[in-house]
Amino acid sequence: MYLRDLITLTSSSFLTYRMRSFLTGLGIAIGIAAVILLTSIGEGLHQFMLSEFSQFGTNIISVQPGKTQTQGGNVGIFGSVRQVTLEDADALRRLPYVEHVIPGLVGNAEVRYEGRTRRTMVLGEGRDFGKAFTMKVQNGGFWTDADDEQARAQVVIGAKIQQELFAGQNPLGQYLRIGGQRYRVVGVMESKGQILGMDMDDTVFIPAARAMELFNRSGLMEINVSYRADVPAETMIRLIKERMIERHGREDFTIISQEQALEVLSSVLNILTFAVGALGGISLLVGAVGILTIMTMAVTERTAEIGLLRALGAREQQVLALFLGEAIMLSALGGVLGLGIGIGMAQGLHLLFPALPVHTPWLYAVLAELSAVSIGLAAGVAPAMRAARLDPVEALHAE
Repeated sequence: MYLRDLITLTSSSFLTYRMRSFLTGLGIAIGIAAVILLTSIGEGLHQFMLSEFSQFGTNIISVQPGKTQTQGGNVGIFGSVRQVTLEDADALRRLPYVEHVIPGLVGNAEVRYEGRTRRTMVLGEGRDFGKAFTMKVQNGGFWTDADDEQARAQVVIGAKIQQELFAGQNPLGQYLRIGGQRYRVVGVMESKGQILGMDMDDTVFIPAARAMELFNRSGLMEINVSYRADVPAETMIRLIKERMIERHGREDFTIISQEQALEVLSSVLNILTFAVGALGGISLLVGAVGILTIMTMAVTERTAEIGLLRALGAREQQVLALFLGEAIMLSALGGVLGLGIGIGMAQGLHLLFPALPVHTPWLYAVLAELSAVSIGLAAGVAPAMRAARLDPVEALHAE
């Protein structure tokens, strides 16, 4: 049997029973569409979370008070035996490979300017905050004072604070009251939007020492260390740990590498994407059962045709290839239909809900189509083998 004849026989059965073939392929299509839709949403969330997290930079190590491994959770400055301080930040600044050290804490306070009042997030940061976290100042700049108790009362405001309180005025040089204290505006941040749920435009930045005084705290929430990109994170973690133990006498702090955090986050999101894809893949089993049923019926209906082919000299392998080819064709075309439906639904959801991140990776699309073909092959094996093993005389007699 020539290859052309094999293809003609395979496609003729497919075209003869169009409705049956369509419904069989539809079972595979629904499964593939579910896989593509769910993995598109999962991968979109994956990329969104990583991009949000990466906006803070990747060469950053955070030192926080409290030992999470022994206390069961990082309770910050409220439960630590010894807090991290501005002096700790100065000590870390003298380590090799360090580019910037940013002491930090977060609070909430009322901001007032000429009768306009707004309650907003207050970030107490170091003078190099904008450089370390890749956040740009649109007008003015950050303060240049050392990160200690002598830092002047200066503030950098977010874009939304400028719009709400200053209403088009130039805020630079103006005085803003934060929690009752008077601060001079020295900069306006470039609009950044929300990062991990925090609206960076609705935020004011003041020196960490001033924030400690404002919120009546004697310690920092964390110290962020920015280091050279060519230095391994493990090296910096070791240097920071040694310096902190030297100062504290024991390891009563937690070190978190941004690089390690990104790796953990990426692995968790990969598992999530795989899990939602696997849930969608369950529906492929329904398609497999449909192909198995239809192919079994086809063998029964075409017993005489099989007998005639065998009587004319067709070998078992050729009959096997004929029915396997039909099963693969059904599943492959169903997979292509499912890809179109899944991608269309994913993009439609993104158009209806622009805030929903959707991304369809080509790898998942290719794997989905290969899965469809594999399912068709697996489901068609038993009926095809049954057809190939039919005795030609008995098959012709069945007619």
